[in-house]
Amino acid sequence: MRDALLSYEQYIRLAAFCGVFALMAAWELVDPRRAQTIGRGWRWPNNLGLVVVDTLLVRILFPTTAVGLALVAEAHGLGLFNVLILPAWIGVVASVVLLDLAIYFQHVLFHAVPGLWRLHRMHHADLNIDVSTGLRFHPIEILLSMVIKLAVVIALGAPALAVLIFEVLLNATSMFNHSNVRIPEHFDGVLRWFVVTPDMHRVHHSILARETNSNFGFNLPWWDRLFGTYRAQPTAGHEAMTIGIEQFRDPRELGLDRMLLQPFRGDAGRYPLGERQLGQ
Repeated sequence: MRDALLSYEQYIRLAAFCGVFALMAAWELVDPRRAQTIGRGWRWPNNLGLVVVDTLLVRILFPTTAVGLALVAEAHGLGLFNVLILPAWIGVVASVVLLDLAIYFQHVLFHAVPGLWRLHRMHHADLNIDVSTGLRFHPIEILLSMVIKLAVVIALGAPALAVLIFEVLLNATSMFNHSNVRIPEHFDGVLRWFVVTPDMHRVHHSILARETNSNFGFNLPWWDRLFGTYRAQPTAGHEAMTIGIEQFRDPRELGLDRMLLQPFRGDAGRYPLGERQLGQ
């Protein structure tokens, strides 16, 4: 099992990525939720260029993947689930859920601390939202996220299988819930009790600060309801709402070079949690 996970991890993740990306991209063409103001021809090469930069940096700076670290923790008896005597399936399910909770708190943190928001706001500065937005994260944010994820994997002693499942789910649901696809309202209302839907997450990409600071979940939708950050719908409605943030509204800001420099330009603005948001 150990050798199989190490040997096939990258192939499993790549296959899942390509499959979900292709499915959501096709769905967006067939039945889009919103009219796009800026074409894929400009946004997609730059958003996907970030994926290349992010992937290369992680490969260069981290000697192991999260799955590899989980195997190391297991071999040395490190972490909660390597100490507790539990059925294997409980360790896997609990680890996936707790890793998702950690990502929720990490996401809130990146909205709460102005310095971290400077990194994360590049994700929000996209002027449209579609499947490619789910991959658009600043390299420094990706590196910090990797450090946090590895620390949580070690602390939990998460089984390697759980880590692989979580990695695949997180990437897939990020592309799914950022997609510009139409889901019937009644079905969306049921589905969002089990997974973050595109209509649920799109609220998080509103230009209004009070809506930006809601619906932080990427995969499981329960944390927003539990911690009081859930908002059912945007004030303006999904078709009329403005996507993005107040800064960086020029389409030229969607270029890869400008995106990489965004954290170092301007101030943090009014979006970090704790800032006054009256009238927003």
